[in-house]
Amino acid sequence: MVLSMRKVPLSEIFDIVYGSQLDLNKLEVDLENGINFISRSRENLGVQTKIKKVANKTLFKKGSITVTLGGSYLLSSFVQKEDFYTAQNIKVLTPKQPLSDLQKKFYCYAIERNRFRYTSHGREANKTLDGLPVPTIDNIPSWVTSTEITLPNEKKILAKNHNLGINKWQHFKLSNLFTISGSKTTPILELEKYGGGIYPYVTTQATNNGVGGFYDFHTEQGNCLTVDSAVVGYCSYQKDNFSASDHVEKLVPEFKMNKYIALFLTTILNLEQYRYNYGRKCSQTRMKEINIKLPTKNTQPDWQFMEDYIKSLPYSKSL
Repeated sequence: MVLSMRKVPLSEIFDIVYGSQLDLNKLEVDLENGINFISRSRENLGVQTKIKKVANKTLFKKGSITVTLGGSYLLSSFVQKEDFYTAQNIKVLTPKQPLSDLQKKFYCYAIERNRFRYTSHGREANKTLDGLPVPTIDNIPSWVTSTEITLPNEKKILAKNHNLGINKWQHFKLSNLFTISGSKTTPILELEKYGGGIYPYVTTQATNNGVGGFYDFHTEQGNCLTVDSAVVGYCSYQKDNFSASDHVEKLVPEFKMNKYIALFLTTILNLEQYRYNYGRKCSQTRMKEINIKLPTKNTQPDWQFMEDYIKSLPYSKSL
């Protein structure tokens, strides 16, 4: 149906500018009172964390659309629900005439439908986004104004069924909560000899929970966290026994951990990614010095609160 609509360049519908082009590792995180920081991600509407106000940088207004220009999540498009700054390689779209949120979400979908134009490896949309063909406003289907649209891979902002009270959280040294060690490196050629199976092969990729395949072999015990020490320190929870590629570190809990607590902790640890880059890896040594801020009860981590919070979120029953 979209293909039959009369189309115009995206720039006829929106004013299009580059975002803030900020580097998170040079900014100050402020989870309690900060401003949304949009990264090149498909998670949580692209919101990676919150940061303190940045002098001499435009604060973009809620209701604008952000579009990722390159990388694995090329053309990921979201309507932002709060004021925000952005990372590198993101453009911000402001409608030239008033649009409802549903109409904006329709244009997000229309933008993402153009991803096929960038199938060549490494091709980005920096110079060509403005000219992407999209339906004119008077060609938006009538159902858009009356039907809620959920875009593919769109994640809702976490519901606040519990009052997080972050200002009352306390710091805990990561090495007091986990035994931090490396995993055994298993080459992919060795795994292929065992054939396909049920055990995850955990790699340094920051998608699909770090899993690069499933084989009939494992070296590590499950119910632990894994962290990539080659790129940006992506943390994921491994429920089952697994094998691993090079540069995959293990965090084995010194407390009773279940999947709900683990998912709370992976969210906290992934907020630490701003500390790392290709020149500053998330090594075991650095992780052992990290202090993370957690909900507390009687000066100890409040594991029950963390479990209850995750269970309170939409779709938690599917975990």
